[in-house]
Amino acid sequence: MPIKTTAWDPIDTLTSPEAERAYLEAAFEDGDPALIAAAIGDIARARGISQIARDAGLSREVMYKSFRKEGNPTLETLASVVKALGFKLTVTSVAQEAK
Repeated sequence: MPIKTTAWDPIDTLTSPEAERAYLEAAFEDGDPALIAAAIGDIARARGISQIARDAGLSREVMYKSFRKEGNPTLETLASVVKALGFKLTVTSVAQEAK
């Protein structure tokens, strides 16, 4: 008997700021730029991509193109969207985390 599967869309689970932060942190921990871009796009879709695009000063088309799995946003686009989502990018030393 074949296994039945259903489509999973991460935006269905992004229902709180804590869930969004955990999702984004996991993407950054993985380190894959495409996954990071897709995670930011998922959070934007969950909140309403049109409003996030306006808040970031971008078009919806730029948002969809930049923050899909195959996307490659510029640093300026990434920073604008992260800020519009209410997050900030920070850098920590890997050596500090190991302690």
